Amino acid sequence: MEETYLLNVEGVKKKILHGGQGELPKLQDGSKFTFHFQTLKDDFERTVIDDSREAGMPMEIIVGKMFKLEIWETLLSSMRIGEVAEFWCDAIHTGMYALVSRGMRRIAEGRDPLEGQKHRCGMGNMFDYHSTGYDDLDELQRTPQPLIFIMELFRVRGWRGRLPGREQLGQATQLLLLMQVEDPSAYKRDTWAMSKEEKLAAVPVLHSEGNRLVLRREFAQAAAKYQEAVICLRNLQAKEKPWEDGWLKLESLVTPLVLNYCQCQLELGEYYEVLEHTTELLQKHNDNAKAYFKRAKAHAAVWNEREAREDFQRVAHLDPSMAAAVKKELKQLGERMRKKHVEDRKRYQGLFQSSQGL
Repeated sequence: MEETYLLNVEGVKKKILHGGQGELPKLQDGSKFTFHFQTLKDDFERTVIDDSREAGMPMEIIVGKMFKLEIWETLLSSMRIGEVAEFWCDAIHTGMYALVSRGMRRIAEGRDPLEGQKHRCGMGNMFDYHSTGYDDLDELQRTPQPLIFIMELFRVRGWRGRLPGREQLGQATQLLLLMQVEDPSAYKRDTWAMSKEEKLAAVPVLHSEGNRLVLRREFAQAAAKYQEAVICLRNLQAKEKPWEDGWLKLESLVTPLVLNYCQCQLELGEYYEVLEHTTELLQKHNDNAKAYFKRAKAHAAVWNEREAREDFQRVAHLDPSMAAAVKKELKQLGERMRKKHVEDRKRYQGLFQSSQGL
């Protein structure tokens, strides 16, 4: 995966997940991009909003036809055939996404995408709707936010560029290139493009890789593995009814991964991130002693003495086997707080004496 870099467009970052072939497209009005896409929220779990594979059809955009989400034409123009890229787009570029998604979803459902829409500009139509008819899109309308688009470009028609000549390619490379153009799922896919079965199979592998990296004290890399596994499971959970058997089975896999992720963040000194994710976990599972323990350590690290003591006490109540560890942490917390109070007194005395000397 190539390093993230900025396109020459304000508020956009691009990361190549899988390299394409040939030149960048030299486009003209009427050129048509055919591609698959996935739209994600920019949150820890990278919540999926739309997925063209789930809808069962690729997306097409014709250059110069004033597509409502103008930034997509720019993004696709930066891609080669067969390329898969991830784009982070600031809210300045995503304000129209709810309306675009509404139309695409209606098409996928076999409905008229313009049903009920007045003949006026897209922004005007946005204000006409009290609701898009989809709760998640209504949220996007109310709260514009950055979005992540993962795009896979596999055909450009009306393009005057050229692919590398056969004399420049070996037989194996020629076959790979044909597969990339004709079959957008022919390469080794990242987890975003996996089927349900592939995601389930990937989770224990990612979990194991994360554990291996922890043993090597490569905490940032381990955290990324745990997060990717959580993303796989959350994507699957989104298709289940909350708190029913299927959802609960997936949740039981999510919880230890989130805790492992938080342990890595503790090691990396990202204490506020630990507070965020452990608190979110405890809102669902308020009897999880390990989550309280990690949150307590994060509170202690940022000098939230009262909150740390309360969480440590909950740990000892929920899991008596952790009482010794809690006692040790409370002793260390007391020593750190006493040392801090001494240093604070000295600092205040120094400030007071300095002010008297003025």
